[in-house]
Formats: sequence, C-alpha cells, structure tokens
Amino acid sequence: MITILQVTDTHLSPRSDLFRANVERVRAAAAASPPDLVLATGDLSLDGADREEDLAFAAETCRGLPGRLLALPGNHDTGSDAWLMPHQTVNDLRLARWQRHFGPGCGVIDLPGWRVVGLNTEVLGSGHAEEAAQAGLAAEAASGAGTRRIALFLHRPPFLEHMDEPWNAWSVPPAGRAALAPLLDHPGLRLVASGHIHLHRAVRRGAASHVWAPALSFYCDPRDQPGLPGSRAPGALLHRLHADGVETVLLDAGPLAAVCIEDVRDRTYPRG
Repeated sequence: MITILQVTDTHLSPRSDLFRANVERVRAAAAASPPDLVLATGDLSLDGADREEDLAFAAETCRGLPGRLLALPGNHDTGSDAWLMPHQTVNDLRLARWQRHFGPGCGVIDLPGWRVVGLNTEVLGSGHAEEAAQAGLAAEAASGAGTRRIALFLHRPPFLEHMDEPWNAWSVPPAGRAALAPLLDHPGLRLVASGHIHLHRAVRRGAASHVWAPALSFYCDPRDQPGLPGSRAPGALLHRLHADGVETVLLDAGPLAAVCIEDVRDRTYPRG
C-alpha cells in the first residue's frame, strides 16, 4: 500500500503566527508513520503572489513535513487568471518566485502500480505560456501511464459538478478544463484531489473519487459559499493507494483550531 499525505491552504506567513499550530500538529502526527509522498496542493503562503518572504517561510515549513514533497501553487502563491485575481494575475515574475522556493510546481511521480500527477491549475485559462506546457504535461502523463492507476492532484478542482458548468470562483475556468481531459477521461483515473474551496467533500464519479481536501487555515463564511456542500473543519488527508482503488481518510492529528476567515480578516485578507 502507498500512502500520500495531502495538506492544502495553509496560508502561512512570517508576519503572522496564524495557522502554524495546525500545521505543526499535522507534521507531528504524520511523523509517527511517515507517508510515501506529501502533496501540498496550493495556497501554502498567505500572500506569496506579492511577498517573496511568505513563499520562503511556507516552503521552509512544508519541507519539515515527513516524506518526499511535491508542492503545487495556488492563487495566493502565484496569482491566477485575470477573472479570479484581477490584481494578481499569474506572470513570469510570480512563477519564478514560486520556483525559487518550491520547485517547478508540477510533476509526475511513478510509484508501484500508480502514476501521481500534480498540475498547476493557476495557469489554466490564463493565456500565459505555461498553460500550454501544463496541457502538454497532462497529455503526456495520460498517454504514458500504461496500466498504472492515476492519482491527479490540483489546487482548484476541475469543476464543481460537471465539465460544462459556467465560470465560478472555485474551480478551473471553463477555458482551462480541456487541458485536463486526457487525465479525467483516462480509464486508469482513480483519484482527483484538490484544495482551494476550504471544504472537505468526497464524491464518486465513475471509477474515480473526487476529493476536496480541508484547509489547514480558515473556513469561509457559509454565506460566501451558497450551495457548496462539505465540512468546514480543518484537517489533512491520507490517501491510501491500493491495487485498483483509493481509500481516503482524515489524518488523526488531534484537535485543530477552526477559524472563520471573518474573525481574522484584518490579519489575512482585509476587504478594500
């Protein structure tokens, strides 16, 4: 059995001690039985899109997690498409900052019987040159998987309910979804795991489990997420890869601090 620890949306900064205790509890719990791989699925920094010191602090913290690390950027790390982040659009400067501290922000890792694919969703639908590179990586990862089962990790989920849904703030924009089709349509796909929504939910679509991982930082006011189902409790996930399927459970890390964004907005993302 292969185990993957997924942590997401840690929103760390050297300027604030917010959320650090949750990450430390997860680190300590995971160290007792180290996973084969750690997937950090974005928004690891509080404001890495504009503050390199936030990226550096988040990278140092994530490297303290037990196991081989593959880190993927989120919109707060590198910016995103202009519809989601009009004041922090993804660009060469922001991507270079990320790469200095975390590496490429995407990758393919082959484990016995499995292919783990991590992609940078923040360039999808952006028009940036890296968008084509991500599409190429997805296509090559799918075509070369052979008989391996596939586990796909992203910051934003491909969609909330279906591929043809309109633009929303929570998933990959419609213009970027086609790049994911080779993996989403692959007969070996067994897991699609993402972050960004700050909700924990798992649904079955065909042979694959689509999982939204809980955030390790804050939860959103339900009024800001009308109609979105899931648990708002903080946590991290363990994905146990078996021969032909995945078992996903919450990591037992003891009590974690549940914080509503509105209670700490002045210290995180003040409005206006």
